[in-house]
Amino acid sequence: MMRMVPFVLDGGETVLGVEVKLPKTTLLSISTDKGYIMCGALDVMLLNEKLADREIVAGRAVGVRTLEELLNAPLESVTYTAEAMGIVAGMKGSDALRRMM
Repeated sequence: MMRMVPFVLDGGETVLGVEVKLPKTTLLSISTDKGYIMCGALDVMLLNEKLADREIVAGRAVGVRTLEELLNAPLESVTYTAEAMGIVAGMKGSDALRRMM
């Protein structure tokens, strides 16, 4: 099953959350037009190494089970392109999304 949920950030920006229920796991992602944050299933090293030419703006939070937790969790890792935008590991998901606007 899949669920899509719009969230309005503190600054008034709207982002889109997507939750995909799979056997034994749930994929979570919240995106803007420029990038996204995702649950622990995101392979940041793959994005940085094999897909570097795409300059993907993304961050990964681990241990989250809901979209709301993803918004509030600190990012465990981010892509090099995200770092160039001022998004860093340890930053709260919603703060990273604001920088992606």
